Amino acid sequence: MTIGRLITIEGGEGAGKSTVIEAVRALLLERGREVVPTREPGGTPVGEAIRAVLLDPAASLLPETELLLMFAARAQLVRATILPALARGAVVVSDRFTDASFAYQGGGRGIDSGRIAELERWVAGIKPDLTLLLDLGVDQGLARARGRGGMPDRIEREDAGFFERVRAVYLARAAAEPERWRVIDASRPVVEVVMQVRAALDAWLESLP
Repeated sequence: MTIGRLITIEGGEGAGKSTVIEAVRALLLERGREVVPTREPGGTPVGEAIRAVLLDPAASLLPETELLLMFAARAQLVRATILPALARGAVVVSDRFTDASFAYQGGGRGIDSGRIAELERWVAGIKPDLTLLLDLGVDQGLARARGRGGMPDRIEREDAGFFERVRAVYLARAAAEPERWRVIDASRPVVEVVMQVRAALDAWLESLP
């Protein structure tokens, strides 16, 4: 029986997660795997409703409220989408997962990582098999994000210091758990980023039992 796997894509604003997710999906399909793409916050009707609140520029949320809403959406996603997909042997590819809470609500908002870890154990109960971190400088990432046009959402409106803290936590988590994380230089042109991702994913797939 094919074993289900959870692959997550993490990174700051403007890192190019959508492009990478499509590249990961394409490679897995080439390998004959069922792929279930999803995103956080969101991925279910309940999660998408929570996402609308979390990203609403008019919403005034306390850090604790933000954290709990993130995990509320995650609880729904894990049980309604991720676990059923893994049980049938699919590969779930998620645009963010629990590491994002350590980076954004922990690093960015200053919430104690121990509290986030408690929620991770209780609400999520699973960890990714592979995490691709799309890393680039904050200034470059924000320039990309704001160059897309449209109104920035509530989190995109944060200052550079917030995103520097987010990036620092991501890099620290990647360094602490190198067997799960692969750091991708997202400052490079898109073609080169996709090549890095495909190489990392190919090597990981070859290492699986």
